[in-house]
Amino acid sequence: MSTKNIKDSESILNYLSKKTSTPIKLKEFAKRLGIHKGGVRRLGETLDSLVESGKIFRTRAGFYGLVEEMNLLTGVFEAHRNGFGFMLPDKPGERDIFIPPRKTLGAMSGDRIVARVESPIRREGSVVTILERGQKNIIGRLYFEKSSFYVRPKGRKVPLDIFIAAKDRGKAKDRDLVLVELISYPTPERPPEGRVLKTLPEVDEPGLEIEMIIAERSLPRKFPDKAIKEADSFSESLSFSDRADCRDLLTVTIDGEDAKDFDDAVSIKKTPSGFKLYVHIADVSHYVQWESELDKEARERGTSIYFPGNVIPMLPERLSNNLCSLMPKVDRLAFTAELDFDISGKLTKRKFYPSIINSNERMTYTSVKKILVDDDPAERRRYGYLLESFEMMKELYLILKEMRIRRGSLDFDLPEPYVILDIQGTPEDIIKAERNMSHMIIEEFMVAANEAVASYLEGLGIPSLFRIHEEPDTAKLEELMPILKAFGIKVKTVGVKAFHSILKQAKGSDIEPLLNTLLLRSLKQAKYSKENVGHFGLASKSYTHFTSPIRRYPDLVVHRILKDVISKKRIMDKERRFLEKELPEIALQSSKTERAAMEAEREILAAMRAWFMKDKVGNEYEGIVANINPKGLSVQLKDFFVTGFLHVSSMDDDYYRFDEENYRLRGKRSKKSFSMGDHITVRVDRVNIEEREITLGLVRKASSRRS
Repeated sequence: MSTKNIKDSESILNYLSKKTSTPIKLKEFAKRLGIHKGGVRRLGETLDSLVESGKIFRTRAGFYGLVEEMNLLTGVFEAHRNGFGFMLPDKPGERDIFIPPRKTLGAMSGDRIVARVESPIRREGSVVTILERGQKNIIGRLYFEKSSFYVRPKGRKVPLDIFIAAKDRGKAKDRDLVLVELISYPTPERPPEGRVLKTLPEVDEPGLEIEMIIAERSLPRKFPDKAIKEADSFSESLSFSDRADCRDLLTVTIDGEDAKDFDDAVSIKKTPSGFKLYVHIADVSHYVQWESELDKEARERGTSIYFPGNVIPMLPERLSNNLCSLMPKVDRLAFTAELDFDISGKLTKRKFYPSIINSNERMTYTSVKKILVDDDPAERRRYGYLLESFEMMKELYLILKEMRIRRGSLDFDLPEPYVILDIQGTPEDIIKAERNMSHMIIEEFMVAANEAVASYLEGLGIPSLFRIHEEPDTAKLEELMPILKAFGIKVKTVGVKAFHSILKQAKGSDIEPLLNTLLLRSLKQAKYSKENVGHFGLASKSYTHFTSPIRRYPDLVVHRILKDVISKKRIMDKERRFLEKELPEIALQSSKTERAAMEAEREILAAMRAWFMKDKVGNEYEGIVANINPKGLSVQLKDFFVTGFLHVSSMDDDYYRFDEENYRLRGKRSKKSFSMGDHITVRVDRVNIEEREITLGLVRKASSRRS
């Protein structure tokens, strides 16, 4: 390696991997490379940047070495309120690492860490360094005690009080609600310290609660002026001389009633051997180029974040809701995946090309359900010219679904909450979001397109981003055994077959949604990676995200790669080196922003549930026991898609103990028991808006669970 290439991180990593078998000090490294004076400093800077990224590790004695060669792993820390946590490794195929309370090094949820695996069998370890902090702002209440100020965080995701020095308090007073910036993080010896950024108003409406969550998580509401200027510079007129003209195809978008960013549309034809499916995806890459202002901002955001009544988009509205959105009756630039299937559902041919489309109709899931499921005469008359296309879509969907299930795909059917807001933005109902055949048709077609793109690029040996879902940790399934036994579910196999066996036995019973949720939680979270290890949940050997570039950055990256490949017929060495360098970082950033978005959406939903239930204290509702722990029961209400907690201390007719073997609460005297799936009547005893908690009281046990 010459002095001029010192800053080439890949060359340094290659040297550490192939030229030395032991950790090495800076001066020795420089000596071996023949580097002198100023070059040593630059080498040190590059090594330190690699340490910060987690690719190499620097010991206390100053030795540098590859992380994987030093029994270390990088990953994301997930904290538990009781002090312990887990590291979710970056490296595909690695099981999660349990971190005991005394070995967290003060890590907080969302932090990117390096951990040492100390017990490979028990998968236990310790945090050795924190690479990047996941949370910088905290909302909480300021308290003054014993001549010092501290902030107690709102909610329970941060279990530590934050010390506030007098100079960092600003004008905040005792008991004020404040937004705090963390200026030092917790260590085993001292608590975190913070600086009050501003005093917040008391929350008296749900909209303020949402804004607080957005502020606490530093979610970007506004776009930089440069990005807005770039978005405004695009012309409405389209040039499409080099594009396939697909405007004569009968084409529709199918989305929810309140959707505004339409990034996928479909067309279909019958062929002598089966079907020809066209999946048209918004050509965002035409507008958002590598390293542009829009690209930098999209990469930083990673994803759009959706919450009741609003969205924080990845791209400015002029692109997301206008130029890129596949609106009906207007010409739009698209990237089309043309897929041929035989009558059995096997993909026989695939083509990808830039196109121009003109969507005939903006269909909704409700409308397509009326046509295909309900046989609604009025709806079928209204869209008579599309009926043949819809019937073909249904036919192909059923074939593709059957084929996917047959190959081992997990078919979870999990209900999701839908918050209905009144005109003031207050939740007036929380229901189970409907998921019908029309949803499943689009999902199936998008899966087919994603698989086709992934396998095409992988087959050519092109560096790309994969959407991976690793096989489950068998220990996680073992933890579910007491619950499965209590339900009478017998598991005689392991791996994917065990999941299929459980799902099959629970199918159609009251406990099906409960078990589906528990099984899903036992699986690893899907993520993005440059390395392909397959997608366990879909039983797919090669999978990517291609179909939502308006709202997901990885899809935009895959579009660019695919477009380069089909336009140039090959990828240049310079481009390959660029992708090899950038894709791992994009994968990490995209996985990180996806987790952050999911956590924010969950938090907002918890807040909406609390606001919705706050005027229902004293009311009685039927519910079903959704989970059990030694402290009590989680109860899913039947009238609303809301869960509350029934604490054992409020069950005053007996002393209840947790029977771990049979996974139930059992009365010491009465022998009365509560198991998952039991139907009970509960009373709303208390709603804590600040903690987002719904506390229930027991009225009576309605019945045992029913199959």
